[in-house]
Amino acid sequence: MIPVQGVQGQKIAVLGLGRSGLATARALKAGGAEPLLWDDSAEARAKAEAEGFACTDLMRNGAFDGVAALITSPGIPHLYPQPNKVIARALALGVPVDNDIGLFFRSFATTAWDNFEVAPKVVCVTGSNGKSTTTALIHHILTVAGRPTQMAGNIGRGVLDIDPPQDGEVVVLELSSYQTELARALTPDVAVFTNLSPDHLDRHQGMGGYFAAKRRLFAEGGPDRCIIGVDELEGQFLAGQLAQGREDDRVIRISSGQKLDDFGWSVFARKGFLAEWRRGKQVASIDLREIPGLPGAHNHQNACAAYAATRALGIAPRVIESALLSFAGLPHRSQLVGERGGVRFINDSKATNVDSAAKALQAFPRIRWIVGGMGKDGGIAALQPFLGSVVKAYLIGFSARDFALQIGDTPHEICETMDRAVARAAAEAEPGEVVLLAPAAASFDQYPNFEKRGEDFTAKVRALIG
Repeated sequence: MIPVQGVQGQKIAVLGLGRSGLATARALKAGGAEPLLWDDSAEARAKAEAEGFACTDLMRNGAFDGVAALITSPGIPHLYPQPNKVIARALALGVPVDNDIGLFFRSFATTAWDNFEVAPKVVCVTGSNGKSTTTALIHHILTVAGRPTQMAGNIGRGVLDIDPPQDGEVVVLELSSYQTELARALTPDVAVFTNLSPDHLDRHQGMGGYFAAKRRLFAEGGPDRCIIGVDELEGQFLAGQLAQGREDDRVIRISSGQKLDDFGWSVFARKGFLAEWRRGKQVASIDLREIPGLPGAHNHQNACAAYAATRALGIAPRVIESALLSFAGLPHRSQLVGERGGVRFINDSKATNVDSAAKALQAFPRIRWIVGGMGKDGGIAALQPFLGSVVKAYLIGFSARDFALQIGDTPHEICETMDRAVARAAAEAEPGEVVLLAPAAASFDQYPNFEKRGEDFTAKVRALIG
């Protein structure tokens, strides 16, 4: 646990009692604060009270009397499309609103560091797609390299739930736009921006607000090194804002597809090969084509980001290459579930939007595509240019019939359920083809989250192939 500093004797309200909310309450208590907790769920409140915490309805009169701050969970809207009523009240009363990320950054460094030979560092990863894989890959490389490391944030543990860092340790955090937008303190040593594509637009009032939320990690965080994906205009703009010029190697530009050999420091992948360039010279190269845990151009971008981040931390290219080869990948992200009769079954349930689904569709040559769920704004019409590799689509969920109208002449079948989609795709697949779950939609019509959807696909496949 990371005890929160600077809260001794203060009343601190905590809204939302999920994983991060309870971890925050414990860390506040360890720092000497008096946490006042609330969640609309009676079950969540009961769990908190079982740990000895006081739950207080923050909408009752006088609830914020003497409260120094409100700490809110990331899933609770604080601005758009409209703020949660408790947050709105705190703002009206002038009570500072923060989140666990802000508390972490103001509490991470302690006087214990005075005895360390190497100060601990924090690497933060944000962007639209690839955050989790990049975060896990950085953590994996550091582990292989023998560096003490912990992983937290949007993946793994809550940030305040991790152990106090050791001498020379590196904490790797995956941060969403919800987290970066609200945190009152952001001071990473290395920050990574993977890419940007439309997502969560209701929470940020459009693309401009979404990009602005990501940008805070860099513009206000002031990292020593910035790793910026420049395959979209926003990344190019951000790199240009952060660098003093093209030779400024505090900014490491990364790309999957572009040759970036005219900058102070860059890492890019082309035709399956990763290359590192510094000041006009290539200094390292890695063949990514046969790395099983990193299939496709989108994963090659993740590899570039993780490579750049760990190079910025002083890890040697050969060590990084060895770690890439042993990386198993993450569940629900281009995960190989199994193989039967020359047909591979790939679980990419995390492909919940058009951009991530497009990347999955470009990763394999012949695809039996399981797609559908609760469609997002715009549906999947934008995927038309990427359907050349699709042999047939098997449509599931609430938006199945709408999606069928948006895929043009691509052969398709409306299956509605995962069970039928897996059975039909497996029955029709031929050797050399891939049965790919890449839904391009949210899961909430049939599943509580994308993980449960991916687990259902995995279970159906494994029952089928034995």
